[in-house]
Amino acid sequence: MQDSTLKRFGVSMESSLLNKFDHMVRLKGYQNRSEAIRDLVRDALVQEAWEDKDQVVIGSILLFYNHHQRNLLAEMTDLQHSMHDLVLSTTHFHLDHDSCLELIVVKGKVKRIREFSNKLMSLKGVEYAKFTVAPVKRV
Repeated sequence: MQDSTLKRFGVSMESSLLNKFDHMVRLKGYQNRSEAIRDLVRDALVQEAWEDKDQVVIGSILLFYNHHQRNLLAEMTDLQHSMHDLVLSTTHFHLDHDSCLELIVVKGKVKRIREFSNKLMSLKGVEYAKFTVAPVKRV
């Protein structure tokens, strides 16, 4: 049985971040911040639910990075080659003189894809990264 009692808690954040969050709340049509936070938490919990090491998923790894960072491109390429059986496709975008965006489409068991994603995300020079997954019914 699920406890449906609402609990209150406080959240502290910089005013600039809160202003952006409030803007997002309005754009998505939420009635209040609480509804938006609940959806963010639910989404995070769904992502964590894919911890079944044998679950096969398809997903994407989004990397925003400074391409001037020393050795970053070589490290990214080496990692992708070492996990080539997971990589279905990559797309590279030049955003400006310094910034690039790379989208890597992956398929495989959750444990290996998470390890791969975490290694890429932790490379020096990666400024933002996001890993998304969806289950695969058939391999």
